[in-house]
Amino acid sequence: MSNDLVATTTYGPVRGSRGDGVGIWRGIRFASPPVGDLRWRRARPPQAHDEIVDATAFGPVCPQERNPAIGLGKDATMSEDCLFLNVWRPDADRPLPVMVWLHGGAYVFGSGSQPLYEASALARRGDVVVVTLNYRLGALGFADLTSLDDNRSEGDPRRFESNVALSDVLLALQWVQQNIAAFGGDPDAVTVFGESAGAGIVTTLLTMPAARGLFHRAIAQSSPATSMYDHERSAGIAARVLSALDLGPADAPRLETIDVEQITAATMKVFTDVPADSPGTIAFAPVIDGDLVPRHPMDVFRAGESLRVPLMIGTNKDEAALFKWMKSPLMPITPADIERMFASMIVEYPDVRLPPRAQITSAYSGMRPKVAGLGVARDIAFRMPTVWLAEAHAQHTPVHLYRFDWATRMLRALRVGATHATELPYVWGNLVAGPADITFKLGGRRTGEAISERMQRRWTSYAHHGDPDDGGGLPWPAYDAQTRTSLVIDGDDRLVDDLDREIRDAWGDEVLSFR
Repeated sequence: MSNDLVATTTYGPVRGSRGDGVGIWRGIRFASPPVGDLRWRRARPPQAHDEIVDATAFGPVCPQERNPAIGLGKDATMSEDCLFLNVWRPDADRPLPVMVWLHGGAYVFGSGSQPLYEASALARRGDVVVVTLNYRLGALGFADLTSLDDNRSEGDPRRFESNVALSDVLLALQWVQQNIAAFGGDPDAVTVFGESAGAGIVTTLLTMPAARGLFHRAIAQSSPATSMYDHERSAGIAARVLSALDLGPADAPRLETIDVEQITAATMKVFTDVPADSPGTIAFAPVIDGDLVPRHPMDVFRAGESLRVPLMIGTNKDEAALFKWMKSPLMPITPADIERMFASMIVEYPDVRLPPRAQITSAYSGMRPKVAGLGVARDIAFRMPTVWLAEAHAQHTPVHLYRFDWATRMLRALRVGATHATELPYVWGNLVAGPADITFKLGGRRTGEAISERMQRRWTSYAHHGDPDDGGGLPWPAYDAQTRTSLVIDGDDRLVDDLDREIRDAWGDEVLSFR
């Protein structure tokens, strides 16, 4: 890395800028524009260039509907040409560990350039290189349209490939392996970390042969680890997308040229309709295609065949409260919707033995129906998949399990508590989103700052050494089947053995899919 922040990649030189004690490169292209005949195809490497390319402004974010809960930044623009990444690097005279971030957003929202993920504080305090990136969203990234190629004329080329968003992430990780040394990073010490949908990609990567060797540690924050499609279900989603576009199977060639705004609108229609029709089902997610994702990831974990990559994984105490507060259709919260979810699971997966209903409800006895519904939704969507995965992966690789319990007085007053995504500001060290942020209006800022410092130390220590040390004398042991120790992150952190015993006893050991 030269003094003028020009880094030479395998595709050509890029010039960054300096800010807040770190070098920053924004908007580095890591793939060819996924447009035209590449719209529904897996990511391809970018074209090389000889001239120095300016890397001081973020690239466009991937097409999506604007969501007030997900701040993309006031200057954000949207384009299908969105496969860009960003690098933050503190001053150092040695190669530093690398942390590659995969953003959340239910597979339809978000970007790597959201202000929340401004990485200067994390990079500087943790002495790490941070990379954030975009991957294609919604129908453009996660709709498996390969079934439409069955209707093509003889001799016509295939137009569609599966799991194109996962291919975006794989190509970005390959870019990191090939180029991060030019930015002062160590390609042999790469930690991939993500939240929600991004964490779902992280846990999926751990079961993908194509991801072997691309990263060395993993952190999954609130992973929907069992949300996954088989080919039959993905064909049904493809049919819904076509219907939302007023197209039929014979119109497949038009999908290369149809206006992207129409695809975004169709994405949101399907995104809303699917969980309304089938509670507990999300519209877009990675697909079991027999190729990039050969088998259901949970089957791979259970068979002891996941990649031997150490994993830190956890959830938040009140995951489902956000979805109730936002009136989101994504999670079944009402008793009626929960009953519909279980009924559909029995029909669709007759070989899966559901625990007796009384056994499940025993874990939520004494709660009001709505509160119990939030608990059921939280546990089937996030906590139990996390516990099932941790127990399986820990059989051959170190796993550290946590639960984030901290909530400010304001968040408790709003009855969302430590809900989905509330740990993110503490990991990134960006505690206040702006003047309108009410998180600390009733106090708690000093405690929040202390929690953020501890979490950043743990996350970056994990990237450095594989040991999530907070520097404060509370060692966090790896998870095992005997003690089942979890770290509870709160105003004062604590270690709890078998934290999940009651819900684990209620739900049992059979992996149930929240799809």
